[in-house]
Amino acid sequence: MNIMTLDDYNAKIEYDPELDLFRGEILGLNGGADFYGKNPQELRREFKKSLKVFLDLCKERGIPPTKKLSGKFNLRVSEKLHSQIIVEAASEGKSINQWVIDTLSQSIENSQRL
Repeated sequence: MNIMTLDDYNAKIEYDPELDLFRGEILGLNGGADFYGKNPQELRREFKKSLKVFLDLCKERGIPPTKKLSGKFNLRVSEKLHSQIIVEAASEGKSINQWVIDTLSQSIENSQRL
């Protein structure tokens, strides 16, 4: 997994071969914030610094630090997958919406256990 977490914030970590460093990009912010490090300890330290600078700047400017999400998104799937989802949802006595929510929630829980 290439996600680093600090408090309630997550950063996607990738290796930058040109710089021979790992780069972190803080996700879900109302703007951009990134950081670099040679190892996990340095990355975590730089994550903390970068996040503090970003949050301080948002506070100074009166801007909310995170994006406001609606809780809605469009999903396009093939007709075959759509049909399979209908069958699975019905077999569990759920609406398609509830089945998708439960399936995604379970997937997230499983990925966080690794």
